[in-house]
Amino acid sequence: MAATTDPDREPFSLGDFVKKYAIVFILIGFVVLLAFLTGGSFLQTRNLLNVIVQVAPIGIIAFGMTFIIITNGIDLSVGSTVALSAVIACSLAQIVTPTSMYPNMPALPIILPVLVGILVGAATGFVNGFLVSFFKIAPFIATLGMMTAARGLALIYTDGRPISGLAPGYNAIGQGSILGIPVPVILLVLCAILAHILLNYTRFGRHTYAIGGNEQAAHVSGINIARVRLWIFTFTGALAGLAGIILSARIGSGNPQLGNMMELDVITATVIGGTSFNGGVGTIWGTIVGALIIGVINNGMDLLNVSPFWQLVVKGAIIVVAIIIDERKNR
Repeated sequence: MAATTDPDREPFSLGDFVKKYAIVFILIGFVVLLAFLTGGSFLQTRNLLNVIVQVAPIGIIAFGMTFIIITNGIDLSVGSTVALSAVIACSLAQIVTPTSMYPNMPALPIILPVLVGILVGAATGFVNGFLVSFFKIAPFIATLGMMTAARGLALIYTDGRPISGLAPGYNAIGQGSILGIPVPVILLVLCAILAHILLNYTRFGRHTYAIGGNEQAAHVSGINIARVRLWIFTFTGALAGLAGIILSARIGSGNPQLGNMMELDVITATVIGGTSFNGGVGTIWGTIVGALIIGVINNGMDLLNVSPFWQLVVKGAIIVVAIIIDERKNR
């Protein structure tokens, strides 16, 4: 019997396959290269797990940044939001002593500082979204202002000093594990699933792509663009708040300088993961791979004793190259 073919099915193309999964091949290439340069120490199980733990806060925020960049936006304030959320959450998670920020406050269940930290992040994102959506301020300008203001509020709140003496239950969010899996990794996976569902299986996600693809057409079709943008920035702020909790719990301290320049890693992860600055294009799985590439590069340069100053140069170069590739692809 002669084999039948589906006329609607496109023939397999190696070029298209490589193009579609190029970001995965790039990740594999970096892993192989660093394994060779570090004499195999990079591939040790403990180190690979450490890479994922380190990249978890970046990846979590990058999920929200994916929504923002898909709609032709940007959020420069995520690093400062991390700091503000972290110091407020840590002040409520301190073991109560005469030297605590709130010495007369009874010990709180750990869930309360966590919720407050996430809400603080959501509030900063809400303000960003409100300025962008209803005052028509460019996202770059609105979030640049919030970047400065949120960092200043974190410094004012702590008087410029770290908050230490945190409850063990709070520190477990960044240092603990469940069934051998680090808690930050579990939170990364849960946030990835949530973001993927929102972006691909809800009206909210369809509206996000529509706004980025053609804002005028989205408006004509009845999409409330201002409301969608407001919720996107709020969602991203909440994720930044969660990332701040993870980072502060991991180091056991709420530092007002936490998250400094973190927006660079977040934007880099999002862009090299395939989210286009031209809007309308982006996936959560791509952002995950992009975040892993950032984690691999950061960890590899640390193992190779590359100067932190040169690490910034490398990250900046990666952003430029990713944008050039994106522009050429869109042409």
